[in-house]
Amino acid sequence: MITEPRGTFEVKATRTRPAVVVSADGDGVVSHAGSRLLADVADRTTLTAQLSAVFAGRTAPQTAHDPGRVLTDVAVMIGDGGECISDIATLAHQPGVFGSVASDSTCWRVLGATGEAELNAIEAARATAREVAWAQRAEVSGTALPASLVCGQPLLSRDGRPVLVIDEDATITIAHSEKEQAAATFKHTWGFHPVLAFCDNTNEALTGLLRPGNAGSNTAADHITVIDQALAQVPGTHRHGYPILFRFDGAGASKALLAHLRGLREEHVHAEFSVGWTVGAREHAAIAALPESAWTAAIDTGGDPREGAAVAELTGMFGAGALAAYPEGMRVIARRERPHPGAQLDLIEERDGWRYTAFATDTQTGQHAWLDARHRSHARVEDRIRCGKDTGLGRFPSKLFAINQAWLACALTAIDLLAWTQTILLHDQPALAKAEPKTLRYRLLHVAGRLVRGGRRLHLKIDRNWRWARQLAAAFTRLQALPTPQT
Repeated sequence: MITEPRGTFEVKATRTRPAVVVSADGDGVVSHAGSRLLADVADRTTLTAQLSAVFAGRTAPQTAHDPGRVLTDVAVMIGDGGECISDIATLAHQPGVFGSVASDSTCWRVLGATGEAELNAIEAARATAREVAWAQRAEVSGTALPASLVCGQPLLSRDGRPVLVIDEDATITIAHSEKEQAAATFKHTWGFHPVLAFCDNTNEALTGLLRPGNAGSNTAADHITVIDQALAQVPGTHRHGYPILFRFDGAGASKALLAHLRGLREEHVHAEFSVGWTVGAREHAAIAALPESAWTAAIDTGGDPREGAAVAELTGMFGAGALAAYPEGMRVIARRERPHPGAQLDLIEERDGWRYTAFATDTQTGQHAWLDARHRSHARVEDRIRCGKDTGLGRFPSKLFAINQAWLACALTAIDLLAWTQTILLHDQPALAKAEPKTLRYRLLHVAGRLVRGGRRLHLKIDRNWRWARQLAAAFTRLQALPTPQT
């Protein structure tokens, strides 16, 4: 006798969630309500007005949407997590919160009409708004420029001022379709190779240069362009006569770039540099000539001695004139450490059992271990780029290079809006002030709310049981109290 297998229809369903009845008759409920905070930050820092001024007189009278406002909305959409221009619908479908927002086709037209002159004007607008934002941060938190950290301690100049740290680095952005100026990269991928500059003190994206994928990593002219554009973004009070440190990886160790940095002192820009240095045969010979006593223990991120790592200065071990073409007073400091499993070593390193790295700096004071730790803090720019790729830098939406350049400008603006929100409105909320974009979106920006009219005002009500409801409401309240310049 053959019996048929019994199914699972007799198993009782287990209910672990509250029963709900879903209907499509709600009223006044909005999502992504917290992203209104980014839009208001843009308005309050005068960014929206500055961008509107870029296109003033360049649009037809019958134009329905101000192009400057369109760029602001695109930046807010990117900050909210948008990845393509059609994601503007997230804002456009909720006029009760975001007002009249342009369609994606209008956004395409505005980005397409943004040429070289407009891009330069947008950079100037961002710089003006940044000056306002830094002044507002000083009003709220007591300091316009938070200190960058080295080994958990503030990086200060001799007179006690926080050093302005600008980290520059290049990255690869993959293109998954044919795009203008996309090309093969040195990593055997296809796409673009932009150079970016971030302010380590505040996580702001100062500037970026979109380049073809086959652009060189150590092209001095491109790095110099980015340096000058980054400095133009810094308010005058922190640009002239203020301590500034530029940090680069090994791609920045070109004679032309370092000479340009030294030349900035003639413009009253007190800049120093810390740049990766290639370890070649000359460096290996200098290391071999060092006595063992020349090596001192390196320190970790907490400032404690790092086991199996040491640093030593190589400057005096090179032959006469070896560094003559570099800025006067430049120092080269080497680091050795036991290699981790799988590390790629050259023949000398395999023989010695050490992995060697080096960096160059024109800073004349400070212990070798501390200078090494300060340089290694440049690695934070990798986090800034990673978060930036989650905020518009991860993909470029158009086949046209000019539109992708405009998208880059909006993405940099979006990163700034997030940074200003965290350093001005959330500076006393450590978990939120340090949160990465994805976390900040979950906790604040993507929260739902209900719009209620009463007392001739529109109220946005956040669920009182939401864990971060009070912090979000407090941020809106603090935003409204920010001082703004008289116009």
